[in-house]
Amino acid sequence: MKMWSGRFRQPLDPAFERWQRSFEFDRRLLAHELAASSAHARALKGAGIVDSNELITILQGLERIGEQAALSPAFLEDDEAEDVHHFVEKQLVTLIGDVGYKLHSGRSRNEQIATDLRLYVRAAIDQVRADLATLGGVLLDRAQQAGNAAMPAYTHLQRAEPVLVSHWLLAYVEMFLRDAGRLVDCRTRLNVCPLGSGAVAGATLPLDRRVMATDLNFDQPTANSVDATCDRDFVLEFVNVLSLLALHFSRWAEEMILFSSQEYSFVRLPEAYSTGSSAMPQKKNPDLLELTRGKCARLIGDATTLQICMKGLPLAYNKDLQETQEPLFDATETVLSLLPLVTGWMKAVEFNYEAMQKAAQSGFMNAWAAATYLVQRGVPFRLAHEQIGKAVQLCLEKHCELQYLSLEELHSVNSKFDHDFYTCLKLESVLAIHDVAGGTAPGRVRQAMADARQRIESIREDVHAHA
Repeated sequence: MKMWSGRFRQPLDPAFERWQRSFEFDRRLLAHELAASSAHARALKGAGIVDSNELITILQGLERIGEQAALSPAFLEDDEAEDVHHFVEKQLVTLIGDVGYKLHSGRSRNEQIATDLRLYVRAAIDQVRADLATLGGVLLDRAQQAGNAAMPAYTHLQRAEPVLVSHWLLAYVEMFLRDAGRLVDCRTRLNVCPLGSGAVAGATLPLDRRVMATDLNFDQPTANSVDATCDRDFVLEFVNVLSLLALHFSRWAEEMILFSSQEYSFVRLPEAYSTGSSAMPQKKNPDLLELTRGKCARLIGDATTLQICMKGLPLAYNKDLQETQEPLFDATETVLSLLPLVTGWMKAVEFNYEAMQKAAQSGFMNAWAAATYLVQRGVPFRLAHEQIGKAVQLCLEKHCELQYLSLEELHSVNSKFDHDFYTCLKLESVLAIHDVAGGTAPGRVRQAMADARQRIESIREDVHAHA
């Protein structure tokens, strides 16, 4: 029996009936539907609609549905269920009889799906944050293993200045920590409970909405029943955060692809996450990295689909909102499948520290340190910048680096150069001169790693508190 069929005299067109069903994808919400239905059942008891025995029977029936779904995936194969709400009602009535129909008293599927989706997104946020903490921990482990190894940092894809390898890896930690922070913001805003909103105007029974909200670990009930049933801002916000996370993954993947090429040779691709060529026997291809880069387009597509779907909808619930579910599920499952793989890749990858260190000592990456040497001797920076530029030009003509210019040649640029200039050009000195918060000086990087550890641990603690 349909949940709405009393007013109709003709059956649905069979093709349309199959086409408009959502159970094929919203079955993912079953656990959340059962939790929300249990909270509603307890509220019905409080409102005097069901008695104690009926409440126990309903709760036990809902629990058995969850158990059967966990034991047998085939249990969820139902060609008649329109959606997860219809499925639960059907199964509940089969298990406990007509008392199962009482569960829908005073509620609408509009508020049910709004509640289920909030529970789904909330759980997904907690899992993504936990996985980001794991990834951040692995990045920090690799940073610690790198010690004082150096590499070139690039601007405009040109060698710029040397940095510690650990400093480079910490840049990705910062990206992912920002993503984790955005997820916290999203979780805070979504954590209100639509139960009791009815179809659009509010429940018709005296349900205690605050008790239902507390029962499901929401902070409070939603403030407006019209908004509650059609609000999908939390879905849009969540998927937009996931699309930005995917963008960060894509940037990471692109850089690792570049650094694994023979032209760089900074990274040795782990074989467990690479494949070969069907034609060229020597090839080892960065498949995980390339697929990660490609997934970013998919996530951005999901976010765009949601925005376009929502942009023209009048208040309140419209069937169009059914189309917001699949992009949400796709984005969530794509990210949750990707995170452990990226983490595994980072654990397995080998860094060619020798090649990195060598590259960090060529290409005039000590030029800013050279200019700073003159600044510390009273030369205005703009003049120091120009004079070191002239020294670089002299090196290009001689096919050498700054440290190989003689003192006499340096004096032709500025008489303030002295023998200690050569010490300031050494890699250790160039790294150490960046001794500011957030800089690549070894002491600053060690402190940054310790701070990042604490921030990651706080994420783990927060996720555990919500479990």
